[in-house]
Amino acid sequence: MVEPAQPMTVTPKAPINWPAAILLTVTPIAAVTLVPWYGLTHGFSVAAWASFLGLWALNGMSITAGYHRLWAHRAYEAHPLVRFVLLVGGTMAVQNSVLVWCAGHRTHHRHVDHVDLDPYSAKRGFWYSHIGWMLRNYPSGNADFTNVPDLQKDPMLQFQHKHYLLLILLTNFALPAVIGWAVGDFWGVMLLGGLLRLVVSHHMTFFINSLCHMWGKRPYTDENTARDNFWLALFTWGEGYHNYHHIFQYDYRNGIKWWHYDPTKWLIGGLNKLRLTSKLRRVPDFQLKKAEVEMQLKRAAAYLETQAQPASQLEQWRTRLNQEYTTFSHTLNEWATLKEQSIELKKEAFAQRLHEADAFLKHEFQALEQKMQAQHTRLATLLTRLRQSVHS
Repeated sequence: MVEPAQPMTVTPKAPINWPAAILLTVTPIAAVTLVPWYGLTHGFSVAAWASFLGLWALNGMSITAGYHRLWAHRAYEAHPLVRFVLLVGGTMAVQNSVLVWCAGHRTHHRHVDHVDLDPYSAKRGFWYSHIGWMLRNYPSGNADFTNVPDLQKDPMLQFQHKHYLLLILLTNFALPAVIGWAVGDFWGVMLLGGLLRLVVSHHMTFFINSLCHMWGKRPYTDENTARDNFWLALFTWGEGYHNYHHIFQYDYRNGIKWWHYDPTKWLIGGLNKLRLTSKLRRVPDFQLKKAEVEMQLKRAAAYLETQAQPASQLEQWRTRLNQEYTTFSHTLNEWATLKEQSIELKKEAFAQRLHEADAFLKHEFQALEQKMQAQHTRLATLLTRLRQSVHS
């Protein structure tokens, strides 16, 4: 007897988020049609282009320095004047209120790459992580305000959240209109400083959720998809060093090397010199090198497993690698012991001797940091020689 066919279960699509869908569809279409047309028929003034660059920088840095590093991660504290400017610029970027943005971003970090819980999981593809997650009301995109109890206590943020629609209209229409009137190029500023600026600002930020999880290197961790990418940092105000950020999210920096392009870090640091920002959080150098060395050891071991060299040669490499593992473990143990000693020393030291204890501890911690740096350099050489031996 033939069993009757079972009805196919169809998972309904999430409902369309019409406000976001209209905004994110109409503005790019308008930009790619109106901006070239106006440029060819009327031309744009220097002031209009300056408004585009200036307002784009304001929007971009307000998202990176404000929404992201200040409010989402509390990586530093800022003077009320700085917070106000960042709030105005972030509102103009039209990426939702601080409360909604930060609630989603904290969920992203908590559940990074989870296909159901991460609001913009890269595991669901480029389109979804770039823009698709905003076009429909997916359950993962619902703002969980239990993530932001600290931010809900801020009257300034509560005001923005309550009056968000009015504020985005004022910042996106009234502000460019005033600038356009002041410089004598109303429509030029409205199109460049208003429309084009908004579209570019949107997609540069969206690249952090999409390309920064797909294109680049993972020097600190491979436990998630986040990547470090210099080229993306150029267009995202320093946010391209995303692999670092996902393992050390509370650091006010994303680019930590001297050659890294991170204007958001420079802005926060510069304001600190003016005493407009404070309590800048930095990850100790030892922790940075520890993460790098762990990845080097992991990659070296994985690389050895794929090679077809003579058994004796492979054994030599494994022995060398095991020695590095042992050295690494000893250094970590020394660090842990020193941390315990530092706590006890500071408890026991009298006020007049506290500076002596601090000087001693600083010297000992620096010695361990140098030891970890030396191993990092040694492992880099080891990996280079290993690859050369394979190709020789």
